[in-house]
Amino acid sequence: MTVTLSATLAANEDIERRRRAGERVLNLAFGEAGLPVHPALRDKLAAASERNGYGPVAGASELRTAAAGYWTRRGLITDPELVVCGPGSKSLLYGLLLAIGGDVVLPMPSWVSYAAQADLVGSRPILIPAPSGQGGVPDPDLVKAAVLDARAQGRTVRSLLVTLPDNPTGRLAPRSAIHRLVALARELDLYVISDEIYRDLLHDPSTSFTSPADLAPERTIVTTGLSKSLALGGWRIGVARLPDDAHELRARLLAVASEIWSAPAAPIQEAAAYAFTDPSELTERVRQSRRLHGTLARAVHDRFVEIGASVPAPQGGFYLYPDLSHLRLGGSADVTRLLLDQHGLGVLPGHAFGDDPAAARVRVAVSLLYGDTTEDRLTALTSPDPLQLPWIAASLDHLSMGLKELSLASRERRPALVPTGCHG
Repeated sequence: MTVTLSATLAANEDIERRRRAGERVLNLAFGEAGLPVHPALRDKLAAASERNGYGPVAGASELRTAAAGYWTRRGLITDPELVVCGPGSKSLLYGLLLAIGGDVVLPMPSWVSYAAQADLVGSRPILIPAPSGQGGVPDPDLVKAAVLDARAQGRTVRSLLVTLPDNPTGRLAPRSAIHRLVALARELDLYVISDEIYRDLLHDPSTSFTSPADLAPERTIVTTGLSKSLALGGWRIGVARLPDDAHELRARLLAVASEIWSAPAAPIQEAAAYAFTDPSELTERVRQSRRLHGTLARAVHDRFVEIGASVPAPQGGFYLYPDLSHLRLGGSADVTRLLLDQHGLGVLPGHAFGDDPAAARVRVAVSLLYGDTTEDRLTALTSPDPLQLPWIAASLDHLSMGLKELSLASRERRPALVPTGCHG
């Protein structure tokens, strides 16, 4: 088995090396929330700093109760006994793949770590394209045949994974797609793993959100955390809501957890328990974050559209997924290399997300455009028009110039069309 560094982490480290060497590079590759920690959370963490015991493998009862309340307030009644906590939802997803076993159906494209984790646990991911204009869900019209074909080959397929809203596309699957997937999961006896880490960052909070757990709580596992909504990626805390009566799955997951992470860090759990109660100061911070992410995502979307890229309008999180195939500059790796080496724009190639390498699609993250200092980021968070802030405007100008230069270079590379017809 060959294990390589995560594409997102590798790209971020490469960009930072280039910056230290004096290159001007706009980092649109790394999916970090790019905002400061709220002071109330810092206070909770500091107050809990003396807590140095391991605690229960499933997580502290206060955190499990708070997480259960978080889901209940969103319409999904949850028993704290079916909540398991871990050092980030990423770790929980890995533990779940081990605990469930068998192969997993993934949307294509999908977050870089899903397929990599499947490989690590000895699972063979079944990549199914998302429906046109959507993201985060495998096309329901293709899932059944793919699963039956895999089983006919002797493979064991036990789960299907969705991301709501999606990374890399920033799109949210509609209720109709979720309803059809849930029906297939019942028919094929599959667990549904629903990664909802970006749920609270829908740009329009009035957008209808349907979790598979709303429709099939008996077979859906929901994971989330605080790395995106409250920018606590470095704190590493996540929670999973297991299906109703999934006591055997819980026992297997806890067995895995006991051998990998033992228990999440106790001080972080206490701060997270506070966050999951949705206190007013933190819900306001999430509201501001959602607004800022949406504003920058739309602005970046417009700049790609200006050069003729095909890019679905993002609906949540801080990503978009433009297709630059019209420039005819090669596949995703070629376009990514050109953007970075010649135009100072760091993005991730679509093939890192399982997409067709020949397609010139790239994942763009806008969340590191908010500023390089805490002061600048807080200013962006509260500004009535963050696009007018000098550092954000300069970044957007850099992006526009790079994309226009790329588009111009593509026209210059194309062979001239030879006219046909009579010559007189």
